Amino acid sequence: MVTPPPTPEPTPTPAPTPRFTNTPDEELAGLIPDAVAGVTVVIAPFDEFALTPGDIGAAYGEIGDRFASLAVAYIEQPRLTLYAMRVDGASVATEDLEPHLSTAGRYVGIAGLDPDPWEEAVVAGNQVWVRPEDNATAAGTRIYTWSSGEFVFLLIGVDDTVNQSLIEALPGEAAPSPTPTPSASAEPSSSADPTPSADDG
Repeated sequence: MVTPPPTPEPTPTPAPTPRFTNTPDEELAGLIPDAVAGVTVVIAPFDEFALTPGDIGAAYGEIGDRFASLAVAYIEQPRLTLYAMRVDGASVATEDLEPHLSTAGRYVGIAGLDPDPWEEAVVAGNQVWVRPEDNATAAGTRIYTWSSGEFVFLLIGVDDTVNQSLIEALPGEAAPSPTPTPSASAEPSSSADPTPSADDG
């Protein structure tokens, strides 16, 4: 009698590993506008900065392990820095970034790991996380992070008009439509209660 060969066990898919080289990604850099709100945005050439997807990915945990490329841009005055990351694999929702807010803030120099200062917000119709100015930041400073599914962004800037203008120019995730509230006419009317007749009693 011939013994059937054992059924091979499936090989587990290896977990993504951080990338500490940054392959130039002109499509990613091309998402960033040259100017917003009347000020010039400088898009750093890929060979002029030493950061890699793995460096900033450490702030985003397992999502950051899937960062495939990184683009950096900045505005000199009013000060603003933007990090744009392409994500390999499944799309990322802005909500998925919540566990990493405190470390994202720490990456851009905000001391402390308390995620509480972060708030959900909507900018130009897109869902974002924002950390407003507080005693851990310079006056006027706000930090934003959000995702468009394929790309994750981290922005820190001191002028919120400029911050929001740049966010508006970049891809994002549309905020959910508000749930309509029931109209007052849908509530039961008190006139439906039976009115006692003259014969009652």
